[in-house]
Amino acid sequence: QVQLVESGGGLVQPGGSLRLSCAASGFTVSLYNMAWFRQAPGKEREFVTIARGGNTYYADSVRGRFTMSRDDAKNTIELQMDNLKPEDTAVYYCAVNYDGRGVIYYSSAYEHWGQGTQVTVSS
Repeated sequence: QVQLVESGGGLVQPGGSLRLSCAASGFTVSLYNMAWFRQAPGKEREFVTIARGGNTYYADSVRGRFTMSRDDAKNTIELQMDNLKPEDTAVYYCAVNYDGRGVIYYSSAYEHWGQGTQVTVSS
């Protein structure tokens, strides 16, 4: 059974850091396109970053502040978030493009999602 579980969210002050983890089961993370999305109240789910074909791509809003990585031994995807801003406040979701189809920047391309973890950036 394919399953994704995010963890690591919480409350942090502006300029602070958080590290999110996405634990995968039922498949090998390194073989698939893995992405992070986020969704703030009243807004559409927004692309954050994706690991694809040995490369990592970032949304303009997070480039230079967020870093996505993969831990093959643990079969997890990580998201290191530095210099956090209030506008980063959202529920963060891990997702897998399991069938390799669709536009990778759109949430509709992803078949499996985690439950989400809340990130709140506030003073």
